[in-house]
Amino acid sequence: MLNWLFDKKKNKEVGLAHIGIDIHSHIIPGIDDGVETVDEAVAMAAKMQSLGYSKIVTSPHVMWDCYRNTPEIIQAGLEDVRQGAKKAGLSIQIDAAAEYFIDEHFNEMLASGQRLMTLPGNRLLVELPYSTPLMNTSENLFSIISKGYQPVLAHPERYTYFYSDPSVYKKLADGGCELQVNILSLTGYYGENILKMAEWLLKNNLVTFLGTDAHKIQHLELIQKSNKHNWVTDYPFQNEKLINI
Repeated sequence: MLNWLFDKKKNKEVGLAHIGIDIHSHIIPGIDDGVETVDEAVAMAAKMQSLGYSKIVTSPHVMWDCYRNTPEIIQAGLEDVRQGAKKAGLSIQIDAAAEYFIDEHFNEMLASGQRLMTLPGNRLLVELPYSTPLMNTSENLFSIISKGYQPVLAHPERYTYFYSDPSVYKKLADGGCELQVNILSLTGYYGENILKMAEWLLKNNLVTFLGTDAHKIQHLELIQKSNKHNWVTDYPFQNEKLINI
């Protein structure tokens, strides 16, 4: 029944029209580790449109030690990208949220009721440290829920410190956190272990959303050439339900 996860047919490109909306990318120029220019951003939007997406909600980093992005900075950059896409004749809808690193500054913003940039449905895209686990991950996610947001955990397959006890993913999902896997993880871009964990999450029906997490055009070209296409077409990702929210 799960053969679609491991189909390795060659020379077939990924089509993403049925996914409809990408909720994780970095296409606002010059404000994080994504694109540097509006031209790059427009090229990525054009590639995403050609892949079948009808809507992008891009998600620049908010990580106070590195990227001190505010809603005002993000919104200004979004308008530049929208204008560039309009001039290029693109039809894809482009909106913005943010990818919040759970750090002291994030917790302060959450506690004080500051404006946060959300995905459709008042969803808050958050990420964890890659190397060292937070001591209070569950408590942080509960505090997000208590403030009226729906937490979406970005690329859970990349937090390798959870691999020794993957039941933590089910605990997070059961606690109300939606999980978003990267397409790039499923191409093997980040390595074999991350690919295997992404597949494990899929096999255990723990994934809600699929995201590109594209930072540059080469990421989208890799997705386009991916030969792991059946997981995209057959897994019940819920991206589409966010399109009209």
